[in-house]
Amino acid sequence: MKGKISIDRQLCKGCKYCVLACPKGVIVMDREFNSSGYFPAKVETLEMCNGCALCAQMCPEIAIVVWKEEEQTEAAHGS
Repeated sequence: MKGKISIDRQLCKGCKYCVLACPKGVIVMDREFNSSGYFPAKVETLEMCNGCALCAQMCPEIAIVVWKEEEQTEAAHGS
């Protein structure tokens, strides 16, 4: 499984819970303020995301959306 996450930088208040919760180190804190004056979380290494959704579960602002994608293999295609 491969994951994909999206972080709404305007909702994020920079609590860092998602950064601490991510077992793969996919999320880091941005160095630029959002419109509310917080340093929001951002995705650093999306290719490492496995879609576990721990980040979204920890987010008190519900600023993170996670998708899981099935990895396509040749065997799955019947080739």
